Amino acid sequence: MIIYGVALLSICTLAGLFVGDLLGVLLGVPSNVGGVGIAMILLIFGGGYLSKRGLLAGKTEQGIEFWSAIYIPIVVAMAAQQNVVGALSSGPVAILAGLLAVGLSFAMVPVLDKLGRPDAAVEKKSHEPGTAAQATATATVQR
Repeated sequence: MIIYGVALLSICTLAGLFVGDLLGVLLGVPSNVGGVGIAMILLIFGGGYLSKRGLLAGKTEQGIEFWSAIYIPIVVAMAAQQNVVGALSSGPVAILAGLLAVGLSFAMVPVLDKLGRPDAAVEKKSHEPGTAAQATATATVQR
């Protein structure tokens, strides 16, 4: 079983639960508000940050991917325990909050897609005349 990445997962979970409890206190709600979701976001960004800097070994990245995949059913199970009927009976604010969250999530897909793509400007620069790639190609043709 892959156990690599558990320390990062644990740190993100504890930080997410702490922030979720803090949000609950600030909002006057006697419960954790979004702690698991915050932990997932921290895990995604933390893993990406460490990976870009070369601080994660291959097995550690695989472990983080494994635990990230396990996290999704946990979130679904936790959401199933929520009192949906109570939230809906509290008025249109709960419905509006849910719709806004879903709408914002859909709106972020193109933004995240654009951030995840390689920079087109870097690709264009390597093919411009006068660059090292162009000089190498010219030297090869002349031989």
